[in-house]
Order: sequence, then structure tokens, then C-alpha cells
Amino acid sequence: MSDKISGDESNSHATLGHNANILTTILASKAIEVASRKLSTPVFVLQNAPAFSRKCLSMKQSLLNSETGIISEFKRKSPSLGWIHEEADVIQVTSGYNDAGASGISILTDLDFFGGTSMDFMAARQFIACPVLRKDFVIDEYQLYEAKAMGADVVLLIAAALTVEDTHMLAQKAHELGLEVLLEIHNAEEIAHANDFIDMLGVNNRNLKTFEQSIQTSFDLVALIPDKFVKVSESGISKPETVKELRKVGYKGFLMGENFMKEDNPAEALARFITGLK
Repeated sequence: MSDKISGDESNSHATLGHNANILTTILASKAIEVASRKLSTPVFVLQNAPAFSRKCLSMKQSLLNSETGIISEFKRKSPSLGWIHEEADVIQVTSGYNDAGASGISILTDLDFFGGTSMDFMAARQFIACPVLRKDFVIDEYQLYEAKAMGADVVLLIAAALTVEDTHMLAQKAHELGLEVLLEIHNAEEIAHANDFIDMLGVNNRNLKTFEQSIQTSFDLVALIPDKFVKVSESGISKPETVKELRKVGYKGFLMGENFMKEDNPAEALARFITGLK
């Protein structure tokens, strides 16, 4: 399950201009990356991985049972900002998140644009007791087998990256493998991607075409999301007061990365944030 993109290549897209359609660029790169991995590591190899047979934890239930709902993210860089915390140690940060009281943890496995790897995920998984999301751009069911083999509990499906039919197929396959699904939307039209195999529906406050963000997106869309989905607000959250306001309108989960990762000690930053919620 080694990542095929070299370290030099990972710097080639460190920061993309706001005028570029970042999502289109990422998806083109992802298609090449996944095709390469399919050749080097067939599905049957993934199915024989030790973690493949483990029973997944429920992030949905964790959020419903949580007083905070924080899904803290490990992310070294982003296409819009470049490096956020280049030298961050994935085990130190994510085990710290776990101990600080995260309801769930998200780990980026995209190397080229976010500085993450599958090895990050597998190294951290053994030290984390809460549910873990494999954060990547899923375009092929092969990546679901990868996620299961890594020890993931949840996968992300991004509506803007998929057709409605592909979203349904991938979500159904994820459930067959025992994985939960977080569907990410950015506008009202993308709610059409929701289906019976979606466990959580996230509103990304960041526009993936420009990477500009606005918390108002979550407030604008919440009433349009069916209540059968656990609602998650993603990106741009920096204050406990914002989480309190989002909880009032129905959100149960809050995916936060940059706010913690920009600090010298992300886990301590999470602990302070949770204290501010109480």
C-alpha cells in the first residue's frame, strides 16, 4: 500500500491559485494515482491485510452521543495554504487528539496536495480508540478496499467529485465492507447525492473550486438536509461560539483541521477548544 508519488512531486502543487479549479486538478491527479496503485497492490492483497477483518467503529453513534462532536483532523498542508504543519508527527498528534476527547479523527491520505499517506493512517490507527475517517478523494471502489485494509471506520464521498449514480454505488459498497459514509456537499443541488447508504451528511464551508470559505453555507443548507442524516459542518470553524450556534440549528459533528494543525501542539489546541465549549 505504498504511495507512488514522490516527495518532489508532492511539492509541485503546494499552493494553487484561487483562479484554478482546484478540484478538477486534484481529481485528474487522483485518477492516475489510483490506477497505479491498483496495478501494484491488487484487491486480494488488501483483503488479506490484518485490519481488513476488524469490526469498524461507528462515527455516527459517536457524534450522536457526544457533547462536543469534534472530528479533529490531521493535515500537514492544503492546496490553498501550502504547508500548515510540515513536520507534524501523525502518532503524536492523533493520539493527543484521542486523549483530548475528540469524537472522531480524520486523517488525510492524499500525498500530492495534502502531504498525507496511507502509512500515516496505519501508523496512527493503533493508538486511537475513537472512530477514524480516511480523508481522501474517493473516485473508485478500490479506495474503499484500501480504507478497510488501513483500519478506517469511515470514508468520505465528495458529491462535487462524483455523479449521483457513482455516489450511490460507492456508498453501497462501503456499507458492504462495513464502513460508514460521510457524504460531503457544498450547495443545495448536491443534496441529490444523498441515499440510504449515507450515514452522515457534511456541509463543507469551503468551495472546492476556489477554496474560499464561509460558515454561512452551513446555516443556509441545514434546513434542506433530511433529519435522518447526522449533520456535520466542515471547515472554517475557529471559535467555540460557532460550534454552539451550529449545534442549535441541528449539527452534531464539526470537522476541524487547520484551526488545530496550525498550532505548535494541535492536541492542546483541541483540548482548549473543548474546554471553551463547556
